[in-house]
Amino acid sequence: MPVGDDPRVAALRDTLRDHRAAEQREVLARQAVLTALDELDAPFDRHASLMHVTASAVVLGPRGVLLHRHRRLHRWLQPGGHLEAGESPQDAALRECQEETGLDLAHPPSGPLLVHLDAHGAADDHVHLDVRYLLLGPDAPPAPPEGESQAVAWFTWEAAGALADDALAGALRSARRLIAAGIVEVPGATAEEDDG
Repeated sequence: MPVGDDPRVAALRDTLRDHRAAEQREVLARQAVLTALDELDAPFDRHASLMHVTASAVVLGPRGVLLHRHRRLHRWLQPGGHLEAGESPQDAALRECQEETGLDLAHPPSGPLLVHLDAHGAADDHVHLDVRYLLLGPDAPPAPPEGESQAVAWFTWEAAGALADDALAGALRSARRLIAAGIVEVPGATAEEDDG
């Protein structure tokens, strides 16, 4: 299907038009994603171009913020990954996060909520244009299946912020702003802002 006919491209473009990037890194990422949607033949296909859209999520719940330790990067990150054929970014974020954590997660009751964007280098000279959503998790311990990183844990906001790289830190700040503004209600999460 030509990119101009792909409803996922139009839907993501509309979402990005409404999204207000909070920091300069995110402003640049937003522009990179919009450019990719305009110029790439298959922006969601990791095999079609070294640059492609990926999807992840800031997962929040009564126990805090859910992170996993990436097996190759050896860093604590939000869960997420590549889109499958025909999959929307918000569906990919939900699927990837459930696969990596073993938990039953959900978008907020009001529907998928874009929380952050990031563009960063990845393995094999790939560039990931990461579209990040907010997902809600249960009051349960993670149970990652065999084959996934077994280092998955709930963290307080402060502990997650202390582990975060610049990209994750921006996503955490954006999520906290949404909670503080009353845009989304997360069971057990506080609206307090911190400087991290």
